Amino acid sequence: MAKKTAPRGYPKGNWSESSLKVMVERYLAKDKFGNLAETPEGMFFRVAKRFADEEKKWGLREVEVEKLTKDFYELMTNRFFMPNSPTLMNAGRDNKLQYSGCFVIPVNDSIEDIFDAIKYAALIHKSGGGTGFSFSRLRSKGSIVSSTTGVASGPVSFMRVFDSATNEIKQGGTRRGANMGILRIDHPDILEFINCKTEGGITNFNISVAVTDIFMKAVKTDKDYSLIDPKTHKKVGKLKAKDIFNKIAFQAWKTGDPGVIFIDRVNAGSANPIPEMGPIEATNPCGEQPLYPNEACNLGSINLAEFTNLSKKDGLDWSKLAKAIHLATRFLDDVVEANPFPLEVITQTVQLNRRIGLGVMGWADLLFKLEIPYNSSKAKRLGKKIMEFVQKESHHASQELAKTRGAFPNFAKSIYKNGLPMRNATTTTIAPTGSISIIADCSSGVEPIFALCFKHRAHGRELTFVNPYFKEAAKKAKLKDEILKKIENQGNLHGIEEIPERIRKIFVTAHEIGWKDHVDMQAAFQAGTDNAVSKTINLPNNATIEEVKQAYLHSYQSGCLGITVFRDGSKSEQVLYSGVNGQKKDTEPKILPLTIKPRPKVVSGQTYRIETPVGTAFVTVNINGNNEPLEVFVTVGKAGSAIAADAEAFGRLISLNLRIGSIFSTKEVLAMIVDQLDGIGGGESIGFGKEKVRSLADGIAQVLKEYSHKKNQSAQAEVDLASEQPNLLLHINKRDICPSCGRATLIFEEGCTKCLYCGYNKC
Repeated sequence: MAKKTAPRGYPKGNWSESSLKVMVERYLAKDKFGNLAETPEGMFFRVAKRFADEEKKWGLREVEVEKLTKDFYELMTNRFFMPNSPTLMNAGRDNKLQYSGCFVIPVNDSIEDIFDAIKYAALIHKSGGGTGFSFSRLRSKGSIVSSTTGVASGPVSFMRVFDSATNEIKQGGTRRGANMGILRIDHPDILEFINCKTEGGITNFNISVAVTDIFMKAVKTDKDYSLIDPKTHKKVGKLKAKDIFNKIAFQAWKTGDPGVIFIDRVNAGSANPIPEMGPIEATNPCGEQPLYPNEACNLGSINLAEFTNLSKKDGLDWSKLAKAIHLATRFLDDVVEANPFPLEVITQTVQLNRRIGLGVMGWADLLFKLEIPYNSSKAKRLGKKIMEFVQKESHHASQELAKTRGAFPNFAKSIYKNGLPMRNATTTTIAPTGSISIIADCSSGVEPIFALCFKHRAHGRELTFVNPYFKEAAKKAKLKDEILKKIENQGNLHGIEEIPERIRKIFVTAHEIGWKDHVDMQAAFQAGTDNAVSKTINLPNNATIEEVKQAYLHSYQSGCLGITVFRDGSKSEQVLYSGVNGQKKDTEPKILPLTIKPRPKVVSGQTYRIETPVGTAFVTVNINGNNEPLEVFVTVGKAGSAIAADAEAFGRLISLNLRIGSIFSTKEVLAMIVDQLDGIGGGESIGFGKEKVRSLADGIAQVLKEYSHKKNQSAQAEVDLASEQPNLLLHINKRDICPSCGRATLIFEEGCTKCLYCGYNKC
């Protein structure tokens, strides 16, 4: 059967190997046997036609629909604009799956409402969307439940239930569900929330603290602030603001979570366009899209790299950009109209406001083309100017649409009620662009590039990918092969004196840029954005907790709506290192001679008991003379049974891995073993929430986690925030391997883990 493609007369796209791979694996329609049923051009025609057809309801004649279809098609195949992933995946396929990436579901304080929220999130994840939740309405841990005289378990306990449900759902067959969990700074359980990611079991959530102006003022003046009971709204205690601020900064330094949302600023601005519907309590998973309860937003991004013209002012073709903005705004409004949302309440809320979010990508590429350093004042001024232009033109486009289609129904209640009618309550958002930027062959969002070069192995060959703009600059500068080899090894130009200083300044990478420049760039784009900006504030591994705190304060002072910091090496999914400060960090392990650590004649250890779906398991962990784990024995069931054999096999393989000589410490090996076994599910499970055991393998992982946690506690007490002397041994990093394609190209950017090669992402 021939693959569907675009009609004759429609131009073909120019796709790179990476963009084709992403489209084939995640976007192009397949038949019931898993064979490709369309070409990339077929996909873009399918999407363009779906939304052009929608305009028949506003009186477009067939010939006009055909022209608009081609305009939408060329907007995407020319890589000027891409809609968010669910739109590309689902539009025009008659699969009844929705087209939005961003949702917020309310979580009210009753068992019925909590489990309704879980059900609604499951439906959204199934169709490719991500969900945000505020848990601030849930009563605190230990509160009395009047209907049963029982005791409430608190927000964090229910977050674990949401997390477990998410873990079982595959998003539209393409990716795991992603969530944002938010708690107000004045909730009585705020300390438990701040630390919840370090205790494990909440792996499908980004978390953020909703910080108030009152709290920030208390931090500045070194005062206490009040905790508020979410049920009675009465003050129930006080905390020292600086202590809590320090704890947030420490956990973000240590793990990358929580982020911070300046919730009062969100509600005071254009992200809250209908104040009486508010207050805004939550955002989508990456934090850039504040939404009302049961609201969704359709996102898309303009590729700035395609709008250069060095003969024009600032090196941009502003009229060409304006035309693309108007067409993209029209496209996104058509998406709102056509979207088959999974819940009627979401359809109703979305139709009231018709919120859209047009953003940008290719910013780092544009700066390379214009030869402007990312961390320069000129770049920040240009970024602010561009985004204010995008906002102004998208507002004009929305006003033009309102003339023929009508204003959004809540316009008379909106902050715009005294101006010209608008079709959409908001028009701009800067979202993570992940895989759509790979399709468009451009840099992601408004981020700097992560590395100038990266390698991966395929079919027995090692391939090196070099940024095309740098490759061109290197050719012009006639850089020698030995210099290029040096760049390949460390991923950036830092400290390579043979390279002209001008080129080193232009081709700067994420970890070479100071936190203040990262924050300033986010603030520059926020100035021209209705909603918010997804941006990662990258910090080197040796950054201090004090620097994290300073980044928070500067973000608040400079007008950002929130902040996410990421210290290199702080996440368990740490990734492609780029050799900051001239230190090379290999992405491939060194090959060492194979050695097996000898077993002493006498060893000591501990035996743990755990209930698993296959019976009660006993797990013994023995240590060597250096107090390191040496071997593990697992017994379950009767001797001679199949399950007993499996248990013995687990123990033998774990023990072998612990005793094989390696560049990794025994502690790191144990952490990697836990990571591989953790969460493996079988046909049955036992327990619930944090205590849930999915299989024998999962039970072993839980025991080994408990063992490791106790060893860490006995080896060294928790970090003293005042002295800021962190225990770096607590941070065990996995290798930088993508779980989808297996290549060493996984990075953390825009609040999300993603692969530079295949487009895999967790959000």
